[in-house]
This record gives sequence, structure tokens and C-alpha cells, in this order.
Amino acid sequence: MSVPRTRRAMAWSIDFALVLAAASVLAVFTFHRLSALVTDVPELATRSGFDLLTSRGDVLDASERLGLSLWNTSVLYVEEAFGLLVLATFLYQWACLALAGRTVGKALLGLRVSSCRGRRAALRAALTTTADIAVYAVACVLLVEGHLVLSVLVWAVAVVVFLLNGLSVLAPGRRSLADRMAGTSVTGLGLSTPGAMPPVRTS
Repeated sequence: MSVPRTRRAMAWSIDFALVLAAASVLAVFTFHRLSALVTDVPELATRSGFDLLTSRGDVLDASERLGLSLWNTSVLYVEEAFGLLVLATFLYQWACLALAGRTVGKALLGLRVSSCRGRRAALRAALTTTADIAVYAVACVLLVEGHLVLSVLVWAVAVVVFLLNGLSVLAPGRRSLADRMAGTSVTGLGLSTPGAMPPVRTS
């Protein structure tokens, strides 16, 4: 008996809500880092003074270098936040699958991932993270770095990968693209796996 699509969708929604919560925490943390960077008056004064001295009186050049330095540092903070989000998502998926065979969302909905230990747990976690978060993160980083066209293209790829991973659950077997590539399947507690023989009732 296949796992109902609604249960899988609800389990995914819970797990994705946890990812969004982590993203919100990282966003607040990054905002405070950026605020501290801009409002650190002594540091800015020291840096601008040093730039002015080394520019031989060229105020415009010193100002440009200071602004470029602040921008590059800000971009680095944003990139670090996206990197931490991808890493946190992978570690969440991998730890849950390797230790319990299910994520928090699947546990709450009475689902588990079969045959998911060792390398398969790491592979499925990597594939799920890629489909849900990683490709979108790359698109956002490219946008921040000023590569608008490439960012749009990667964003389109992210949408395609996300849909392929999710819509494959509608096919017979109810296996996502990550399941098919990792050699796993999602089953429900109390539900027999596909191809299993029904129990024999005795009088």
C-alpha cells in the first residue's frame, strides 16, 4: 500500500518550515552583522584615515576603496549565511535519517524512510538539500554578486529540480527523485511496503 500523497506533503511542509525557521535565524544574525559593520564608527574612521593616507590625498579614491571594502564584506556575510543554511539543512536531513530513519516531519506523520543508513542516508540528505535549498541559494548568491542573467538561469534550474523531485511522488511507487537516486522509499507505519504480501487471516 502506497503512502498517501497528503501525508508526504504535510511531512515535507513541516520539515521545510524548520528550514525556514533556520533561515529566519540566520537572516536576523546576518542583519546584526551588517548593522555592526556599518555602525562601527571607530573602525570606519581608522580604515578611512588609513585609506586617505595611502591614497596621497586622493579623497575620491580613498572613499571608493572604503565603499568597495564595505560592500565586499557585506556580500561575504550574505554568502556565509546561505552557506550555513545549506549546511544546516543537510546536517538536519542526514542526522535524522542516519539515526532514526525519519525526519521530524515524517515522524509526526507516521512515515519513515526505508533502507536509509550509512551512505544512502548521506546521499538522500544531499539530494533533498539540493532540490529544496541549495540551488536556490546559489541563485541568490549570484544575484548578490551582480550576475543577474546567470542568477535567473540558475533560479529556473532550481524550480525545475524542485518540481521534478516533488512531482515524481505522483508516479507509481510514490518515490521522489531523491528516493529513486538514493535507492530509498518512504513507507508508513502500519502500511505494507509495495509488493509485500497481505497478512493471512486465520479463523
